[in-house]
Amino acid sequence: MAGHSQFKNIMHRKGAQDAKRAKVFTKLLREITTAAKQGLPDPAANPRLRAAVIAARAGNMTRDTIERAIKRASGVGGEADYVEMRYEGYGPGGVALIVEALTDNRNRTASDVRSTFTKYGGNMGESNSVSFMFDRVGEFKFPLTVGGADDVMEKAIEAGAEDVQSVEGEEGYHEITCAQDDFAAVREALEKSLGQPSSAKIVWRPKTTAPIEGEQAQSLFKLIEQLEDNDDVQNVYANFEMSDATMASLAG
Repeated sequence: MAGHSQFKNIMHRKGAQDAKRAKVFTKLLREITTAAKQGLPDPAANPRLRAAVIAARAGNMTRDTIERAIKRASGVGGEADYVEMRYEGYGPGGVALIVEALTDNRNRTASDVRSTFTKYGGNMGESNSVSFMFDRVGEFKFPLTVGGADDVMEKAIEAGAEDVQSVEGEEGYHEITCAQDDFAAVREALEKSLGQPSSAKIVWRPKTTAPIEGEQAQSLFKLIEQLEDNDDVQNVYANFEMSDATMASLAG
């Protein structure tokens, strides 16, 4: 397991998710707003909105809050218009980073992201400077309760997916990936065979990983943490790989 997933696991162990609940809600609501504005306000007819609603529910957002956000976004002039931006660069140890943002002020967000890269030992590059090192894929996550690993693997293959990883444990899940172009068809098939996923989105997955340890790992995690702390930043992806010992030290 590398990059983004490792960072999320460590942040979960540190209890950072609860401490940043308000910021998480801000990001979820911003995605709901953008999805509702770009398509129909009905999650059943708007795949991006449906994914945003699933993520919001997984984040313990109430149904009323979600519905109010959709209604506000559907009204005239009711919500700010957010623009999708992508920033790329390198962190400590030469780790490649992709930062996705939704912003109502491009100059502010670009300046903040660049400043964060610089402050924590990174270097923001030009567009497409590192994205060639990643694949754009569809990713679905299901709770372990939907079935055993072999059963989920069989249904994922039938749905047209490319890979399945089952992570056991209290926070375990089945992670299914597919080609970006197959995302809609695979999701429809998986929903029929496995039910509603806990997460369904298009993500950046590294083709290769960069090993990182020690102080560089600490600096990298501080950089990622500060980027994710920015309200405009929705997702941060990285191609690092580290030992279990380093993960344990960072989580402690």
